[in-house]
Amino acid sequence: MAASEQGPTSGEYIVHHLTHWQNKAQTSVVDFTVFNIDSIFWSTLLGVIGCFLLWKAASKATAGVPGRFQAAVEMLVEMVDAQAKGIVHNANSRKLVAPLALTVFVWIFLLNAMDMLPVDLLPWIWERIYGAMGHDPHHAYMRVVPTADLSITMALSLGVLIVCLVYNVKIKGVGGWIHELFSAPFGSHPLLWLPNFAMQIIEFVAKTVSHGMRLFGNMYAGELIFMLIALLGGGWTLSATGLGLAALHIIAGAAWSIFHILIIVLQAFVFMMLTLVYIGQAHDAH
Repeated sequence: MAASEQGPTSGEYIVHHLTHWQNKAQTSVVDFTVFNIDSIFWSTLLGVIGCFLLWKAASKATAGVPGRFQAAVEMLVEMVDAQAKGIVHNANSRKLVAPLALTVFVWIFLLNAMDMLPVDLLPWIWERIYGAMGHDPHHAYMRVVPTADLSITMALSLGVLIVCLVYNVKIKGVGGWIHELFSAPFGSHPLLWLPNFAMQIIEFVAKTVSHGMRLFGNMYAGELIFMLIALLGGGWTLSATGLGLAALHIIAGAAWSIFHILIIVLQAFVFMMLTLVYIGQAHDAH
């Protein structure tokens, strides 16, 4: 990772940690054939883990006194179900929407929780593996917080948009939804069709972009703060100033980690709630 024998500068350290492992060399031009392999890998792995944990809880559920794991999952399921009932009033739709919201919460919580690992741990392991494969370890890039990658959060929000469009058609019918696109929110007069349609498109785009950007912004900022705190520890020496930096690194790292637990849970909850709200709005006629 170092650019010289003296080690990387602060800027080089941060840039290295903010660079994705991609299938192509990074370019300044948008290339839709470039993928962030690290984000895809960790998102897929944690999605499988999340599904496995939920399946494990369901398969081990008993009618008797539940264990700690079962009790925690039951509390989570009841919380999500209560929120779904309060927002999506169609009982038939909730059969799919409630499990979807539960999956979204668990998945995003696990993605966010990767931020709690030591900043250099997994990148350091990847550097050793990459070097053992005969490559230059200085070019071993690995970002492990998928929700700090805009492409992942926007993909999640686009998935929610697709679900909303499906329910718009399912609940209102193709004709009913097209009529709504051109008659709401200003009225059904022919002169208002174009403004209505423009406002509907703007609403869909604004919801989708803000949904993904909110999660990305919070997690990206949290990841960056962990890197800045790590730089404090990297500057310690056997001197009063160096030992002070080491102590500040420990105190700041512990304080931010404790606070970040709230952010991890809150962002997963907010994303889940907005998912329910947007799907609920797809059921409502204007």
